[in-house]
Amino acid sequence: MNPSCPRCRKPADLCVCASARRLPCPLRVLVLQHPQEPDHEIGSAWLATECLENGRLKVGLSWPNLTKAWGEPVDASRWGVLHLGSGPKGPAPAGMPLFAVDKKGVPLESDAAAARLAKLEGVIVLDGTWSQAKTLWWRNAWLLKLQRLMLSPKHPSLYRELRREPRRECLSTLESIAEILEARGHSPEAVAHLRASFGDLLSRYRRRRNAPKAPKTPASPAGNAT
Repeated sequence: MNPSCPRCRKPADLCVCASARRLPCPLRVLVLQHPQEPDHEIGSAWLATECLENGRLKVGLSWPNLTKAWGEPVDASRWGVLHLGSGPKGPAPAGMPLFAVDKKGVPLESDAAAARLAKLEGVIVLDGTWSQAKTLWWRNAWLLKLQRLMLSPKHPSLYRELRREPRRECLSTLESIAEILEARGHSPEAVAHLRASFGDLLSRYRRRRNAPKAPKTPASPAGNAT
């Protein structure tokens, strides 16, 4: 039996709470997690928000508005939401790992996109499987009022062989947040800490997966139980 950590709820051998520490970050980061998100062992949402002073994780299916989701009054016009959906309807602006799209998913021109990104005070990331993220998107109509964002990642996912993603743009929640912060020029220390903590979690998982399995104890013959 491998008991779970009461803080992160991961098995004890995957717990990285000792190294996870909150670091300053000017951008507010809100992760909305589907309540049935299945990957409790190497899922990254809790770790991502635990490493950021302005990070919050909310679990549920719907909220009335951004203020309710965040937990205090905020200006929705200065927030964005990361949602790939079916992908951008056109080429991403050159040299922009984080870019803004219009309501139809068409990337904005570089100058317009840069202006939209510069005023962002907060960003929402949806956590769950593709179908679960889609459910969160459509059950929270107020998300459509935020600036929609997409990524053209600079870094490949650390998941590598552990999780096959259908597209290059698909990263873990934590890695997506790190890409956003890096693209905005925010908190290099926090970005490095996010990736290091996630790398530690995945290294622990790989060691466990590759460890020799203990031999099974032969069952006692019938009638000889002690």
